[in-house]
Amino acid sequence: MQTILSTKKEDAVPSARALQAQLLRRRHRRIGYIRKQLSANRYLYALFALPLLYYIFFHYLPIYGVLIAFKRIVVFRGLGEIMKAPWVGLKYFRQYLSDPYFWTLARNTVLIRLYGIIWGFPAPIVLAVLLNELRNDKFKRIIQSITYLPHFISLVVICGMLVNFLSTEGLINRFLGAFGFEPTSFLAKPEWFRTIYISSDIWQHVGFGSIIYLAALTSIDPQLYEAAAIDGANRWGRLIHVTLPGLASTITILFILRLGRIMEVGYQKIILLYNGATYETADVISTYVYRRGLIQSDFAYATAVGLFTSLIGLVFVYSANRVARSVGETSLW
Repeated sequence: MQTILSTKKEDAVPSARALQAQLLRRRHRRIGYIRKQLSANRYLYALFALPLLYYIFFHYLPIYGVLIAFKRIVVFRGLGEIMKAPWVGLKYFRQYLSDPYFWTLARNTVLIRLYGIIWGFPAPIVLAVLLNELRNDKFKRIIQSITYLPHFISLVVICGMLVNFLSTEGLINRFLGAFGFEPTSFLAKPEWFRTIYISSDIWQHVGFGSIIYLAALTSIDPQLYEAAAIDGANRWGRLIHVTLPGLASTITILFILRLGRIMEVGYQKIILLYNGATYETADVISTYVYRRGLIQSDFAYATAVGLFTSLIGLVFVYSANRVARSVGETSLW
């Protein structure tokens, strides 16, 4: 009996060692494969490293600072103060929601984003479809270059151009004056601010935004257009029954992502264009956070406002994704 047990024990030891050796060999092969891939594609990984570092340092590491929204801290004492500071719970959130100015900020932010979705979201789709219908390649490239160019102009330059064009002595007023209209200071009128913001935003980004839809159009099988033409569909019919269904998945994904930013409007362009006369329609949540957080140094309150805005965006993305998944097959997850 002892001989049998000792034999089984001796057989078990080599098998465990063999298993360990096999795992080590697999590990070495895996490491060797990774090194080979890094060496063969080192230039691609070097290009990927920069955006990766950007997201790590500016998007993931700052998540630690979300704790500021729930604590009473003095930021200038260092990061260690965040952990030592006493908890205040939802104090800053309640303070923000009870502020009478909250509804003005929410209204302005939502209206600018809503108008941007109504007018700005279809614009690159329309441009991509029109460019796809062009048969003159040279003319098509010229139009693409002209529409892409504003996207690469600095936002400060864009706003400077708007200020000059829309001033009482600017190009727009001179053009209107030729038809007998009185000069108008457009940027000093609250009712004009949203129109100026949305129209200039469309002009700046419509060309670059159409690239995604042009890429999606290339994936549509040309035989579908031929079949539709054989069935008697004219150009408009091919657009409705072939082109738009081919773009449906891309449109759905981008629309869901656009809804996720329903409460976010970039503060840079607003600050460069607004003034005291247009606060009632131009002041949004991001500019309020900028003034409260950076100018007044109320970092905890500004962090709470930003976190609340992000949560609202998350709710919109989740809801839109649920609706898209229940209606069709396209969704983010």
